[in-house]
Amino acid sequence: MKISNVYIGGWFQRTMLQLTEIYDFLRECKSKLDLDPEKLAEYRKNLGIGRIDYGVSGEEYIRFTTSYNITVKIFEDGLIVLNNTNVSEDTLFADIDHVTDYYENKLSPAFSYLFSLGAPVPKELANIETVYPYFIVCDNATDAELTDTLSRTEKQKYFEFRNDNYDVVRGDKYYFINNKKKSSENIERYIEEQIFIREFKGQLHRYLNLHRIIWEKIDAIKEKINIKGSEIIKFTTKLDGYAKTINLIDGRINQMGTYISTREKIAKSDPELAQFLAISGYRYETLRDTLDYIKYLWDMTQTHVSSAQKLFNSVKSDVTSRSVDSLTLVTSMSAGASIIGLLTNSAPDITIFGVVYFFALALLGYSSTKILGAISRRRKYEVSDIDYDKDIK
Repeated sequence: MKISNVYIGGWFQRTMLQLTEIYDFLRECKSKLDLDPEKLAEYRKNLGIGRIDYGVSGEEYIRFTTSYNITVKIFEDGLIVLNNTNVSEDTLFADIDHVTDYYENKLSPAFSYLFSLGAPVPKELANIETVYPYFIVCDNATDAELTDTLSRTEKQKYFEFRNDNYDVVRGDKYYFINNKKKSSENIERYIEEQIFIREFKGQLHRYLNLHRIIWEKIDAIKEKINIKGSEIIKFTTKLDGYAKTINLIDGRINQMGTYISTREKIAKSDPELAQFLAISGYRYETLRDTLDYIKYLWDMTQTHVSSAQKLFNSVKSDVTSRSVDSLTLVTSMSAGASIIGLLTNSAPDITIFGVVYFFALALLGYSSTKILGAISRRRKYEVSDIDYDKDIK
């Protein structure tokens, strides 16, 4: 069986503005931002860039070749597709590792630095390990050859699609595309659309899981019946951190609707994808419905953290009020002692007893402040919230 190409890719929201910045970086190693020129040069050198082309295929894109026998295509919406053109059946897994290594250790670090300024990526997303779909293109393979090669990579076949031009057999992470008579450009269009749909779905699933994790963390704080005064700052800081993460992710989610609509419109206007869309075109509508569902969940999560913040801010105000009352008591005691001293000594003299008496009062005031502060920190404050039954998410 002849294997001609191995593709991998990914998608993260971008626009034509970022595509222009990538083009300037790839061509001339320039950036209008305050980035270290030496670092930019090092990252660009590691890419091994050959020929660079700028084109339009529904969307604007950049395509460049490399000295690693890998071609990279980057679209204005953030879709990235890498194609390893130097592959064979005998070295298939090494060839997959080769293109994956280029993506993870050369291309991704370069773009991460290029876009390192501005709104941060939440650490909950930045630390997620990506599992790529691997697209393996074969030429005129038999059904037995496809099944045998799939069995070497996956235990189960998840999906099968056949037409007069190409067959698709896929497991979980591996897609095997048997090219019967189509050009490589037509196969590549199918792969690009599959990567986008799979990555879009994958991001939504990560947002669903993050919603569950953050919701449970907020619940763990809100469900505390009594807390010490010294713990309030710790919990309010945690809630502020969750609120920041929620706002960042909410912004990412709200961007996604535009991309799915544009991709759907371009795909449905492409005659080369007509047979594929006849079977799976509904997936765009499904993705849109899922996106609306995730938006609703994150709106709930935002409300949830806001109510928790209000709850703990009210407890924090109560602690502050009690502390002020305690300090007022200490101040009143000190003032009373001073008045007594003035009344009992019309013309006070500086004596050893007076000095001792002064320091005794100061020590008493200091000790009283410390004792009352310790009582405030150890005092239990009631956290009251409305009980509710959790819905299945």
